[in-house]
Amino acid sequence: MGQRRTSLQILAEILRIVRPGARKTRIMYQANLSFYMLKKYLDYALKTELVECPERGGCFFATRKGHEFLEKYERFQLRNNQVEEQLQAMSKEKAMLEENYMGKQKRTDPSVARGARTEPQQ
Repeated sequence: MGQRRTSLQILAEILRIVRPGARKTRIMYQANLSFYMLKKYLDYALKTELVECPERGGCFFATRKGHEFLEKYERFQLRNNQVEEQLQAMSKEKAMLEENYMGKQKRTDPSVARGARTEPQQ
């Protein structure tokens, strides 16, 4: 099973769903939220003016502020993914260096592996 979603991920997903307009049921199912969690996030999005619902019980729509948030979040997510890929590549590179160079040192000089010092011979 995957990792839990962050609050930002959930909020961004809700905003993607309500771009063209959506009722609570559609948002709940498409965002895979319980009714309780949907209410919590919609209340927050309404309070912070990220979404609006012009008619009581009607469709929810992303506001201009909601569109701006979504654009910034998607740029952030793209940069975050790039950094994650770079970190994974660096981790593989580090493992390769350790295996190829540190591993050889341990095999060829057993005293280094035990932490013993060797005095230079004169």
